[in-house]
Amino acid sequence: MSSHHSRRTPLPIPDVTIEDAFWAPHRETVRTKSLPHQEHQLRTGGQFEALKLEWKPGVAGEPHIFWESDVAKWIEAASYVLAREEDPDLDAAVDEAIALLSGAQQDDGYLNVYFTVVKPGQRFTDLRDAHELYCAGHLIEAGVAHHEATGKTTLLDIVRRYADLIDREFGPGGSCEGGYDGHEEIELALVKLYRATGERRYLDLALRLVDNRGTQPYYFDAECERRGTEGYFGTFLQDRVRRVDWFRQYNQTHLPVREQTETVGHAVRAMYLYTAMADLAAETGDATLTAACERLWDDMVGTKLYVTGGLGALHEIEGFGPAYHLPDRDGYAETCAAIGLVMWAQRMTLLTGEAKYADVLERALYNGVLSGISADGTRYFYGNPLASDGSVERSEWFGCACCPPNLARLLASLEHYIYATDPTGLVVNLYIAGSARLEHGGQTIRLAQATDYPWDGRVRLTLEADHDTDLTLKLRLPDWSDGPTLTIDGTEVDTTIEDGYLHLARTWAPGTVIDLDLGMSPKRVRANQKVAAVLGKVALQNGPIIYCAEGIDNAGAVPALTIRPDAELRIEHDSSSNLDTVTVEGVCERQSGDALYSTDAPKAEPTSIRAVPYFSWANRGKSTMAVWLRETAAGH
Repeated sequence: MSSHHSRRTPLPIPDVTIEDAFWAPHRETVRTKSLPHQEHQLRTGGQFEALKLEWKPGVAGEPHIFWESDVAKWIEAASYVLAREEDPDLDAAVDEAIALLSGAQQDDGYLNVYFTVVKPGQRFTDLRDAHELYCAGHLIEAGVAHHEATGKTTLLDIVRRYADLIDREFGPGGSCEGGYDGHEEIELALVKLYRATGERRYLDLALRLVDNRGTQPYYFDAECERRGTEGYFGTFLQDRVRRVDWFRQYNQTHLPVREQTETVGHAVRAMYLYTAMADLAAETGDATLTAACERLWDDMVGTKLYVTGGLGALHEIEGFGPAYHLPDRDGYAETCAAIGLVMWAQRMTLLTGEAKYADVLERALYNGVLSGISADGTRYFYGNPLASDGSVERSEWFGCACCPPNLARLLASLEHYIYATDPTGLVVNLYIAGSARLEHGGQTIRLAQATDYPWDGRVRLTLEADHDTDLTLKLRLPDWSDGPTLTIDGTEVDTTIEDGYLHLARTWAPGTVIDLDLGMSPKRVRANQKVAAVLGKVALQNGPIIYCAEGIDNAGAVPALTIRPDAELRIEHDSSSNLDTVTVEGVCERQSGDALYSTDAPKAEPTSIRAVPYFSWANRGKSTMAVWLRETAAGH
């Protein structure tokens, strides 16, 4: 952590515009296609209906423990849209959903349909499994976003009443004193609620929940004994009784958070916990939380991160496997985990001032996150494998529908991730055409970005102000950059690099133009040899984009393709998809016959191998696919 760093703050949504040829269409698709599609699914799938509290035992359509979170994330995504543009129909739909939530809230503030109509009298008795606090966290995030977007307090008032109840129940003398949630989420939400309201008790509650986690005696053991059952997931996680330590790692309760050194367990849970830890470190100045985050980050990035920014190798726990266990076809890489990584990475770069976190944010955003949604915005991946035998395709919806509205809320709030401010000026973390507005030195300053990123590494920044201003601009130098060049008003200048940012501290005249060329060229990426699944293979990358080969574009099934080691990587633009592709010469191996085993060598036919951005795969029907492609060994 830089000793010279001052805490950074993201710019609010209304102070940022996104007007580029890459993200603007994606976000418009979210607004016009994804949000209406998701609203329809919530209306027809039971989530909205359940909030009327009309379900009776024995009737079909039993409310699910997750359902409030689905509604909440949809409201949050819609609120981010409403923060930047008027949409009366969307506003009315959000108000309707909030009215349903208000009607479902109990007199003491409690708000969870499952424990109101399915298991009445059992609230807060299955914290390990039943997701009450997880749902509460998403409701709180939605309440904060809706208030900031519209100025209304309708949902904020609801979630504050619920948060106040939770504070009482989990405080000294409460029924859940010493407790915490099995699926982390509420901790980061409470920090947001504290920032929105200034009420310190919400921050203290978040810290209490984090501090209780993993301490002995284990709260969940006592909870299970009081309840007398194995909980909501007792039949699903049948190994839990036998593999106690393993399943404590599953929900990150194996150790107090400051003693944890390895990323383990369920990946989404881990990302939300670490995000909260970074938020709390920023608010309290707790260096022990920062140090824990840095240790956990190094373990994850050094041994458990997919080249796409995906997280989670094991299907059975939706989470992390051992170090370097990163299977491609059988990997999990849940969309929500990549979204959680974007959140944690943002908090870490704000906390420490180091660009390495924003580098991973960018990797996950352009690859592991964006792959989770189809080009038309109405089909989704839950998991994002790095290879396919041709059977994998996106789904319209899921029984556990966490990913679709999570995608919507992230892409709708992309403004939060581009810029940050500190006392000296403005930080540019992502290169996205548009503009930023900030107050600095007693005047309003506007910074405009013009770029064809991510296809081109050239960025033009124009600074506008009423008069000369002293300002430090910090421009992230991506880890893939071949070496930047920078000119100011056409004159090349020397740059200072600190913590991965180009620092430009000077007095700026209105209209100053900064031209930054990051030096983008296609590259082969190789994994550590300990990653057995991809030994002898390479991935293709250009700028922040990871590429993959699909059978539909190539002469044979993707596993039969081999890249020549000395072949040039060529970037070509595909006008039909408006995407840049990579072409490289190689061979396609063809077997003679269908025998299971043969002593005959396959024929190797020369071929041009075409690769498309990983985020775009599976939009043209089922096909074999691979990110990692075989490469002929040097000298062969």
